[in-house]
Amino acid sequence: MSNSPLTIESMDLEAQGIAHRSDGKVVFVEGALPFEVVSANIHRKKNNWEQGSLQQIHHESSQRVKPPCPNFGLQAGACGGCKMQHLNVLAQVAVKQRVLEDNLWHLGKVKPSQILRPIQGPDWGYRYRARLSVRYVIKKSKALIGFHERKSRYVADMESCAVLPPHVSALLLPLRDLIGSLDAKDSCPQIEVACGDTVIALILRHLMPLSDADTQSLQQFAQNHHVQWWLQPKGPDSIHPLALPGDAEPESLYYSLPQFGLSMHFRPTDFTQVNPHINQVLVSKAMGLLDIHLTERAIDWFCGLGNFTLPMATLASHVIGVEGSQSLLDWAQKNKDLNANIALDGREPMPMCPVEFKSRNLFEMDAQDLKSFGHADKWLIDPPREGAFALIKALAALQSEEGANWQPPTRIVYVSCNPATLARDADILVNQVGYECTAAGMVNMFPHTAHVESIAVFNWKK
Repeated sequence: MSNSPLTIESMDLEAQGIAHRSDGKVVFVEGALPFEVVSANIHRKKNNWEQGSLQQIHHESSQRVKPPCPNFGLQAGACGGCKMQHLNVLAQVAVKQRVLEDNLWHLGKVKPSQILRPIQGPDWGYRYRARLSVRYVIKKSKALIGFHERKSRYVADMESCAVLPPHVSALLLPLRDLIGSLDAKDSCPQIEVACGDTVIALILRHLMPLSDADTQSLQQFAQNHHVQWWLQPKGPDSIHPLALPGDAEPESLYYSLPQFGLSMHFRPTDFTQVNPHINQVLVSKAMGLLDIHLTERAIDWFCGLGNFTLPMATLASHVIGVEGSQSLLDWAQKNKDLNANIALDGREPMPMCPVEFKSRNLFEMDAQDLKSFGHADKWLIDPPREGAFALIKALAALQSEEGANWQPPTRIVYVSCNPATLARDADILVNQVGYECTAAGMVNMFPHTAHVESIAVFNWKK
């Protein structure tokens, strides 16, 4: 233990304050905020750094706020779903923006010409997708449903959640009662939540077969609370909807992109953005930054369900959506077909140009694979956390190849969920291929968490 006062200089994405001792040794203090003077309980020491928890605040930051969620805290047993509720949300945005800029410069030696205004939305009730852990506690004779406790595998004792939509948070206590009443209460470790604009889907992971009584209880719960159940007895491929009375089909899940007159349909297990409010703004922002003209050809790499592909198709002459999962591509094609015939909220969809969907493993892309797609004027790249390294390396290889007879895109808009892999890929685009990073900014997709979403623009300058 060390009680020497520490001056917190900055904050990392684990919501740890960062200080330096007089000898230059770095100290990470959980719960401390920038510009505070604190004492810490040190519980881990290495040669170059120490890690501890907040013991006492001698000088408090003006950005420290009282967390509105009763589950948030630094003590044992507190919910670990959020890490930054004690920091003003505008300060959270500033921290994440700085992380993005630092990663681009220190990892990629890239400095954007312009820093974009952060994209923000609702601070609470935004999380339309969540994986909730379930545990029946025999000693307490009750089920716990929620996120894990901070730094623990135990399930937090939550009666509500401020980041879930209110209508989902209100289900936590009824779900606890439901699970506690099941014959299979000891073998249901997880419930996933997937919300569409009009439907809540709940995916129950159960390790043992459900009894007839359990099935009836789930059906009754679905009817009482206007949700739909999906069951997962084994791996992801085993997920299926709970049978409804009269063999009725479950209502389709979708989220809307009203600015384009689109409705994007998906299955509960498909990847969609957790925050639909931010997604609408992000799609519009990306389209504006791409600045696609009616005469241009565009490619959407890692296209998924077509979240960016179909809006791009309302602006371009031809669009290709590329994805490694054939299952996602099938739904992307379905969304294209549905939106060609269905109006959303009484509004006619915008006319779309020809759209092709192609299956490729983008983590194994090489120069010849890339060349086979031909020239596209604009690219949209929206990869998972691993980034788009193979694709960017293929672009670099093709550009350096003499006599390749291939022209790179004039503009690339890169949507990232990991600033480190964005910086790595930006390094190649700027310092090897010859692009200029004209703009970059953060997207606060997950307020109160350590997650940093961002968007960057690269223009061809050769």
